[in-house]
Amino acid sequence: MSQQKELPEEMPRLGNGLTAAIGRLLIRLMGWRLEGTFPPEKKVMVALAPHTSNWDFVVAMPFIMAYRVKISWLMKKEAFFFPFKNLFMWLGGVPTNRGSAGGIAKQVARQYRNNEKMWVGITPEGTRKKVTKWKSGFLRIAYAAEVPILLVAWDFSRKRFCLDSLYHPTGNLEEDMTEIQRRFSKYQGFHHNMQTDLLEGSDSSRDRIQ
Repeated sequence: MSQQKELPEEMPRLGNGLTAAIGRLLIRLMGWRLEGTFPPEKKVMVALAPHTSNWDFVVAMPFIMAYRVKISWLMKKEAFFFPFKNLFMWLGGVPTNRGSAGGIAKQVARQYRNNEKMWVGITPEGTRKKVTKWKSGFLRIAYAAEVPILLVAWDFSRKRFCLDSLYHPTGNLEEDMTEIQRRFSKYQGFHHNMQTDLLEGSDSSRDRIQ
């Protein structure tokens, strides 16, 4: 496991020494490694791809535990009921109302404003099935909240969990989506045949991995 010498103080944290030790043990047993570094940012949208299998989260969770990073996630508000509400909130759950006139992006942007530190994780594909294009919700949230996007990739071909880069959106939806997909195109998911062909008119990303 590639060890980042010092984790940024700005990063939202969750867990303790025991959960971190369990995470490190699981990473060693899986034979995976972390590449890249966590950015010194208090508020970030985390885009995770390529998402093609439930194994993606099995791989991601030990890294989240090992580095004690708190990744928030979106869930419909109806799921936040007693006695689970406080637990879901502590774990990073963000209640959303899809019927709200303001839209999901504005709701999540409000959560960013109300929290000193917040990293929200979203898979742009929105499903494990192959799709022809990605959903733009993660970009719209980043625009509304005025936060950068941390690109995080599963690369099953080399057993790497990659903190690829921190992307600062331009505000141009098509331009931002194209550039983000270009950066993700070099990674291979668990079911590589289910990946979105990110670069039209060229070889698929799985054929470019050496």
